[in-house]
Amino acid sequence: MLFLVAALLLLGVVLGSVAYLPLPVTVVLATVVVVWLALFTVRERRRRSRAGRA
Repeated sequence: MLFLVAALLLLGVVLGSVAYLPLPVTVVLATVVVVWLALFTVRERRRRSRAGRA
């Protein structure tokens, strides 16, 4: 949970600086965030489905 809070804090800092970054940099950072969230979602779904079976 602490990791998630730190990630969201970092995301807030990055989003706050979007107005000062060039568009290509913003797109790359947005892609990184989307990939991280997708991986997190897949990991959580796998973990919950395994926990439900046990």
